[in-house]
Amino acid sequence: MLEIKNLHVDLEEEDKTILKGVNLTVEAGKVHAIMGPNGSGKSTLSYVLSGKDGYEVTGGQATLNGDDLLDMEPEERAAAGLFLAFQYPVEIPGVGNMTFLRTAMNAQRKARGEDELSAAEFLKLVREKAKTLKIDAEMLKRPVNVGFSGGEKKRNEVLQMAMLEPKMCILDETDSGLDVDAMKLVAEGVNALRDAGRGFLVITHYQRLLDHIKPDVVHIMANGRIIKSGGPELAVEVENNGYADILAEVA
Repeated sequence: MLEIKNLHVDLEEEDKTILKGVNLTVEAGKVHAIMGPNGSGKSTLSYVLSGKDGYEVTGGQATLNGDDLLDMEPEERAAAGLFLAFQYPVEIPGVGNMTFLRTAMNAQRKARGEDELSAAEFLKLVREKAKTLKIDAEMLKRPVNVGFSGGEKKRNEVLQMAMLEPKMCILDETDSGLDVDAMKLVAEGVNALRDAGRGFLVITHYQRLLDHIKPDVVHIMANGRIIKSGGPELAVEVENNGYADILAEVA
């Protein structure tokens, strides 16, 4: 599904190389997790895949279901089925949650040549999804993320993901700043979206999130590369022993 080959990326402002040959394949129906020390390039990878400005791809490729992601505009990547949940979701004052969601959904449907949802169809769907995620109806009426707690912002992003039904979901440290209860709710929302046709890439510092979102594969990233891959037990090893042994092992 998501295929990354020998990806090299520079940070434009600082003329600094961040990704130094990333190779990664995320299959449909699988959850892959990436862990690693600060500054290893985890978030940069998510930003480059989603099309954020400020990064220059100097080598390699990234495809989604065979389509060249790096040749697409950000909105084209979204329409192709890529979704990024941010570490720090942005607030959009003056834009209602419902308006934002319906506009995003219909823009993607139009880009794919599908019929747009009517107001009644959208309302029925968003209420069903919000109920499943335990999102209060009042939250849907507020401006996007304005005045939301950290947990509400993350649940709101999971609601967006549930509504848009992307093929490839990237979660960039979605557990950041969440208490245990909020993290469980977010994880439940993510787990509800797991199916044979959807892949997940979960970027996290902590094994605790992976207690709730069970990964099929765990990757360790350091110095701009994936240096080791394994099963869920790899995350437990990192939690117990840190990264020093793994870094020494591949040095």
